[in-house]
Formats: sequence, structure tokens, C-alpha cells
Amino acid sequence: MKNKIKVKVKIGTKRESVEYKDGIYTVYTNSPARDNKANISVIEQLSKYLDIPKSSMQIKSGIKSKNKVIAY
Repeated sequence: MKNKIKVKVKIGTKRESVEYKDGIYTVYTNSPARDNKANISVIEQLSKYLDIPKSSMQIKSGIKSKNKVIAY
């Protein structure tokens, strides 16, 4: 895991998507923040967007925050 990216999470949105601007990925998810569902959704969406296997992605910081650092 050499690469780290900054991620901002927007929960409770109507759409699920990923945007990249100014070095930060913004992930929109309709999954709730309960039971780790939003974090799982973030990893799934980033995996598809970046074409990286989910198993190689890990939240390094911000597990309970809207601002996260993800390593892969």
C-alpha cells in the first residue's frame, strides 16, 4: 500500500457517484453511516472508479469521519 488518497464523504444523497477535484475525491452515497455501511459503500465506489480491487483498499484514518484517508 503505497498510494494514499484524500476522500470526503457525502451521505444520504440520492445518487451514488465519485468526483475528483483539487486532489480530493468526493464520494456521494445513499448508505447510512450506521453499521459501517457508508464506509463499505465508499470502498466499493472508489474501487470501481479507480479500477482497483476492493481487497487492496483500506481506510487509514477517518473511519468515523466524513474526511478519510484511504491507502491502496
